[in-house]
Amino acid sequence: MMNKVINKDTAKENVTKKRSTEIWKRMLRDKSSVASLIFIFLLIIVAIFANVLIDKDLVTAQNVAERIQGPSLAHWFGTDLYGRDIFARVIYGSRVSLSIGIFTVIISTIIGGLLGAIAAYFGGRIDDIIMRISDIFLAIPEQLLAMCVVAAMGATPISVIAALSVAVIPNRCRLVRSTVLSIVDTQYVEAARACGMKDIGIIVKEIMPNTLGPIIVVSTQGIASIMLTASSLSYLGVGIQPPTPEWGAIIFEAREFLRIAPYMCVLPGIVIVLTALAFNLVGDGLRDALDPRLKD
Repeated sequence: MMNKVINKDTAKENVTKKRSTEIWKRMLRDKSSVASLIFIFLLIIVAIFANVLIDKDLVTAQNVAERIQGPSLAHWFGTDLYGRDIFARVIYGSRVSLSIGIFTVIISTIIGGLLGAIAAYFGGRIDDIIMRISDIFLAIPEQLLAMCVVAAMGATPISVIAALSVAVIPNRCRLVRSTVLSIVDTQYVEAARACGMKDIGIIVKEIMPNTLGPIIVVSTQGIASIMLTASSLSYLGVGIQPPTPEWGAIIFEAREFLRIAPYMCVLPGIVIVLTALAFNLVGDGLRDALDPRLKD
């Protein structure tokens, strides 16, 4: 009996490894996704080691003699109205922007995913309550809801992450609910119930792992959307406040000089667009790689 259990576990592991290999091969076929993945990896490395790559004085130190200078070998992105190096501020700003995007996705996916799975699994009144609350939040535009939360909590990175998480949770809840509804009555879930597994164990161990495909795809693309929303909040003056080097805040400070020094807005804006595009392309590649209808 023990040998049969071990053989089943080994077979399951082999199937998982084979599927992972197939997904990775499909991912490698999409050159744009691979290039985007490399770009994101390098961006994360740069963000982690920003203090090693860039002198922090270039980010904070003001130099009136070098204010509003165009791109050059000394200052790749030029300088801002205080003489600070814009390229250095963009590098340090990647820490804030990436942190907001990644942590917001993690928090919203965990909370929204659990709520969606609970609603679909139990159904009935619990499903109605969770979905009606989600509908209330979905009726409010994400950016407006985030602005209200930030205004109430104060403009700090933690409050921005909390605000964006609250705005995104209803979408994640509905996504997971729709996925769980298609698998909640499958044989392996019924088998888990027959074995006496508790409901929370079935949700966490049996149901949630089978919803990872669409969650990973949407979450990857969601990072781009969240980063753009966070940047727009900073640009509107209700997000991360200067002098903190966040990408949206950098553009917010430079908005008055768009005519005489467009590089102050354009170059950081290009970085934001490229990063958002990279996350979207990786999400597209993952979606195609995880699609079981695709053949080798």
